[in-house]
Amino acid sequence: MRSRARDGGEMLPGMPDGVEKKPPKATDDEAWKARTLEEAIERSFELLDQVIVRFSTGDATSTRKKWINNPDYFLKRGAPRKLQLSTPVNYGPRALEALFGLYSGGRDSVNTMHLLRMYLKKRPLFQHFFRGIVHVNTGTAIAETTQHVREAVPAWGMRLHELTPRVTYLDLVLGNVRATVGPNVGRSVWLGFPGPGKLPHNVMYRRLKDEPLQRLRASLVGRDGVRRKVMYVGGMRWDESDKRFRTAEEVDVDGGIIWVSPVVHWTNAHMQEYRRRYRCEKAHKHQPHRMCGDEALPVNPVTENLHMSGDCACGSYAKSHEKEERRFFYRENAELIDLWEKTVRDAGIAANVWGQAPPKGFNPTPAGVPETSVLERLCANCKPDVIQGSLEDDWLAAGLITPEQHANLRTFEEAS
Repeated sequence: MRSRARDGGEMLPGMPDGVEKKPPKATDDEAWKARTLEEAIERSFELLDQVIVRFSTGDATSTRKKWINNPDYFLKRGAPRKLQLSTPVNYGPRALEALFGLYSGGRDSVNTMHLLRMYLKKRPLFQHFFRGIVHVNTGTAIAETTQHVREAVPAWGMRLHELTPRVTYLDLVLGNVRATVGPNVGRSVWLGFPGPGKLPHNVMYRRLKDEPLQRLRASLVGRDGVRRKVMYVGGMRWDESDKRFRTAEEVDVDGGIIWVSPVVHWTNAHMQEYRRRYRCEKAHKHQPHRMCGDEALPVNPVTENLHMSGDCACGSYAKSHEKEERRFFYRENAELIDLWEKTVRDAGIAANVWGQAPPKGFNPTPAGVPETSVLERLCANCKPDVIQGSLEDDWLAAGLITPEQHANLRTFEEAS
């Protein structure tokens, strides 16, 4: 368990900070040592330098393995029947086809994209690799988050790639997405609203977020993923949650994709200090998203109100009464969820309450449990290892709602 001081509230500008113990996937002791914000930024730049040079120079080599019959199998007692033969293979010159930033509109995401933009300005030799910012539009987002991304990225002078999944969230919930391989071809891969748990969230993540990114990669490198790579820069950090502490890596090569987390070593204190440094707090009429200058850090109002990016509403690990919290600030999104629930009820599906586990005995996977699982790199706010509850007390303490509004929310919660 990491200290509650991780929230950064006790840190002063210029003080070094770091995670309290070595993350399981840290490369070395230098990767997770305590740093000031300036040192953390320098480490991020060094990491990006190293990855770009590594995957854009030299030859791509690998080892091809195959099994052969062991000629000594019948001659020596205990000799294995087969032997594994390893042959070195050279696939030719490496090529970094493209570098993309991944932007959800969340707080960590905006810091990371701001940092990436700063990095590219300081590295003119590497600018030709950069192809723009990618935003995966799941079709379930709060409209204000989508609008923020569509306005903030061009205001930065960057190209926006807005990707969409092949299937819709409602198609998944209604059971209209069918298995195309395996013994249960033609059966639904999922049925009903996903409740808490790794399996339902992974199914939603694969179909709504990972598939569009894989499709973009395939359009650029095809089957030549050993030699040619696409680099996705995201904002995973060891200090985000216990889950991220266990799984986040600086660099993770997965086929034709290089997942890079240049801020993986940044603590919550670093993130808060960075926001204080670059967010416009002048007493004047702010530009949209507080982008009042070339170096100003954009602000997505959804993150200020809900403390999440709002880019997805699949409902896995939804907070208690999250729909009503969304309704308080973003009625249109809550009404969309209401429409989903009515549609699922009308279809006669028992798992028809968004954000809740399906009824006991309900089978959400008619086609069988999927055999493949993917690392959920883009879902920082989905934390099964954190107790998630109502935020109305926090809103009242922060002055975001009045005591009367707080009482109304509490009354609704108790009535539910």
